[in-house]
Amino acid sequence: QVQLVESGGGSAEPGGSLRLSCAASGRTIGSYAMGWFRQAPGKEREFAAVISWSGVRTYYSDAMKGRATISRDNAKNTVYLQMNSLKPEDSAIYYCAGDPTVRDWTLGQYAYWGQGTQVTVSS
Repeated sequence: QVQLVESGGGSAEPGGSLRLSCAASGRTIGSYAMGWFRQAPGKEREFAAVISWSGVRTYYSDAMKGRATISRDNAKNTVYLQMNSLKPEDSAIYYCAGDPTVRDWTLGQYAYWGQGTQVTVSS
């Protein structure tokens, strides 16, 4: 089993930045595609960003594109999501997810999920 623990959430002002971390334990995630999803109150969970096991390939939602950078440090078994130019509509619980065999990175069909970290963007 893989345990994923997110951190780095909190409050930020519009235009600010936050860096989310997802630390994995139990198994190495070096062979896992790792994604970030988010869910705002009253809305369905949505895809935000994903990174391939090697880190070579990344993909972002239209909402995140140009403002976020997903990265990973397999030596630390950790994945990151750097978010810049934050907007109030970025407020949500952000979840980290991982899977060694997921085919469609954006559908949320990952085997392992963290508990989430809250991001609130307001002035």
